[in-house]
This record gives sequence, C-alpha cells and structure tokens, in this order.
Amino acid sequence: MTDPKRDEERELVEGAEGVDEIDEIEEEPRNPFDNPYFLPVLLGGFALWCGWDGFVSDKFLERPGTLWFNRVMFLLLGAGAAWLGMKARGLRGPGTPSNEGP
Repeated sequence: MTDPKRDEERELVEGAEGVDEIDEIEEEPRNPFDNPYFLPVLLGGFALWCGWDGFVSDKFLERPGTLWFNRVMFLLLGAGAAWLGMKARGLRGPGTPSNEGP
C-alpha cells in the first residue's frame, strides 16, 4: 500500500527538471531505529545484563530458576546479537553465494 500524498510528491519531483529524487529522499529526517546496528546493540546490552546476573553477580544464588534463566538468555541474546551484527555488516557465511564475479 502506498501513500497517495507521497505518490503525488514523487510525480512532481519526476516531472521537474534539475530535481533529483535521490536528493529528496536524502533530505528526509532519518529514524534512529532504521540504523542496522540498533537491534544488535540492544540485544548485546541485554545479553551483558543477563550475563552479569547469571555468572558474575551473587544476587540470584538462592533462586536457581532465575539464575538459569539469566544464563540461558545470555547465550541466546548473545548469539542473536552476533548474528544480527554480522548481518548488518554484510558478512556472509561459508557456502553463501556472493554477488561478485569470478
């Protein structure tokens, strides 16, 4: 679904001489949530928090359920942050076809 107002603006931009559509897009304010590193950093922060509570801090020693939750979530969130971080950097794993020529 497209925004009708946005389509009208695009038609005006395409019809005008000397105005580039790319310039119009670059002038729009960026949303901080559009940054590809936002989610990996957020998950990494939560992973560090769970890792601290699960392995370093002695705050949850008398509650083993909470202790194990923090330890498991440290591993899951850390793995998710690493995967999303590599995806944001554009790194490819082994066996992934690349777009580069021979």
